[in-house]
Amino acid sequence: MFILLPIPNKSVLYIGVTNDLTRRLCEHKENKGNKSTFAGKYYCYNLIYYEHFTHIDHAIEREKEIKKWRREKKESLIATLNPEWRFLNDEVSE
Repeated sequence: MFILLPIPNKSVLYIGVTNDLTRRLCEHKENKGNKSTFAGKYYCYNLIYYEHFTHIDHAIEREKEIKKWRREKKESLIATLNPEWRFLNDEVSE
């Protein structure tokens, strides 16, 4: 499960699930500006938070849970791992 943040406006949080985070980040970056996809339309390709799961059903359950939260609660969750809201793309791609 991961959360992406667009720049410069930081108004949208994209939450998703993948079995290959590095590949998925590349796909989001390649789609930037593509108005036919949500992430592309809002330029969501900067990773700011992620969680690792062994079982996909647990990841999907967590994704659904977080998507229901208010913005403030999502921001608090992000701050637990990444208080400066640094982009983590390079860290997971190494």
